[in-house]
Amino acid sequence: QVQLVESGGGLVQAGASLRLSCAASGRSFSMHAMGWFRQGPGKEREFVAVMSWSGANTYYADSVKGRFTISRDNAKNEVYLEMNNLKPEDTAVYYCAVEHASRTMVGGSARYWGQGTQVTVSS
Repeated sequence: QVQLVESGGGLVQAGASLRLSCAASGRSFSMHAMGWFRQGPGKEREFVAVMSWSGANTYYADSVKGRFTISRDNAKNEVYLEMNNLKPEDTAVYYCAVEHASRTMVGGSARYWGQGTQVTVSS
């Protein structure tokens, strides 16, 4: 059974940093992209960032470019999201996701999803 477990969310002030982690288990994720989505209050879920298996390809939503950095450790089946200079509009539940192709995730879809971790940024 595939499981994606996120951690690292919390309540911070604007301008602060947080690092989200996601541990994947239950199958081999070789050759799969791993990434993050988020859903803010009253908003639809949106793509945030994705990294290909090799790490050669990364994509970010325009709203987080220059502030968020995605990384992964394939030996541990983990993906991370370093979030800097957080803004109140970054407040959302952040979901880890796995999909075969990075571009599929950029398009808003993923095969496997985590349960989410809450990030709240106060002004």
